[in-house]
Amino acid sequence: MIDFMTALPVILVQPSSPRDQRAKGVQFLLTCNQCRESHKTQVWLCFLVLSFLSTSVCAAYVPSTPHVQKCLERLTPSIEKSDAMLYAPSANDVEEKCKIMSLRCYMLELMMVINEEEVMRDGNCIFDFNDILDQIAKPVGCLPCEAYSLKNITVFLDRLNNLLEEMTTRLNIRKT
Repeated sequence: MIDFMTALPVILVQPSSPRDQRAKGVQFLLTCNQCRESHKTQVWLCFLVLSFLSTSVCAAYVPSTPHVQKCLERLTPSIEKSDAMLYAPSANDVEEKCKIMSLRCYMLELMMVINEEEVMRDGNCIFDFNDILDQIAKPVGCLPCEAYSLKNITVFLDRLNNLLEEMTTRLNIRKT
């Protein structure tokens, strides 16, 4: 039995997330010689470790809606002069399960306005937020952006701010 448990190999992994640049060490111990000597076990162990890391890194950083609200406040003077008609779902039009998808619709429309109005500064936060929404938005069972009514920029910004406020309130309720 002593020979069976002689050496303990250690796998040290140091993932880091974009939000927190400090590396966090994780150790995985493999305690039996039979498991160590099996090629299949090593492959599965690597697969297991990588799957844990990939899910934690993806879920580690999602920008908060208050950050997007502040970004939108900085952008508003530059984009208010747009005469574009934009798809703007109202709170009544969107099912609960489709809130994130409707927020993605707003971000796509906002990105278009930023490009058309040639806003050079402060627009990156919207593009970054949209990249994150691409990863988490689930379009199954949700209406496409084009199904919502077209509104001017004033109504669009008002509805977007209402949606962000609602999502921020929910985020704060979950934290408490």
